[in-house]
Amino acid sequence: MKIIAAVTGASGAVYARRCLEILCQAPQVERIALIVSDRAAEVLEYEGERLPDSPKIVRYDNADMFSPAASGSARFDAMIIVPASMGSVGRIASGVSLSLIERAADVMLKERRPLVCVVRETPYSLVHLRNMTALAEAGAIILPASPSFYSHPRTIDDLIATVVDRAVEHLGVERQHYEFEGRGDK
Repeated sequence: MKIIAAVTGASGAVYARRCLEILCQAPQVERIALIVSDRAAEVLEYEGERLPDSPKIVRYDNADMFSPAASGSARFDAMIIVPASMGSVGRIASGVSLSLIERAADVMLKERRPLVCVVRETPYSLVHLRNMTALAEAGAIILPASPSFYSHPRTIDDLIATVVDRAVEHLGVERQHYEFEGRGDK
């Protein structure tokens, strides 16, 4: 699989780091086109996160509209924006492609390929909700960075995994993770 991973300027750089670690370890992922917005680079530094290096990762400048991620003929299998800022969500929902991240997302939608947006904002305004609805109607998967507690997480990494594991699964990457089975019959 060829995956586009984009990091925008919302808080939650830890989600991006963990997602890339998982994708780099996945045997079915052969290439990751990584695009980091300028604001995301600032947030990564501020939050003390560092994205992994791997032979699978090819980094592209967010201003490089001639990169393979800008074209449907490059045939990437899926894209994840993690975290996805509401500004990016709004521009993508409006069809505004001023950056490589926005153009790559537009390509995923027009080619009917998976686009997973791990949104990181709270509370949502009506504008946010309408933009996310527009993306969902266009075929994107809106996956809020809302951790679950069924698995009784003990660490922050455990909590982060409850979001990232689901996001990666929506890209088509199989992964062992916690599955809720309920309490069963009594």
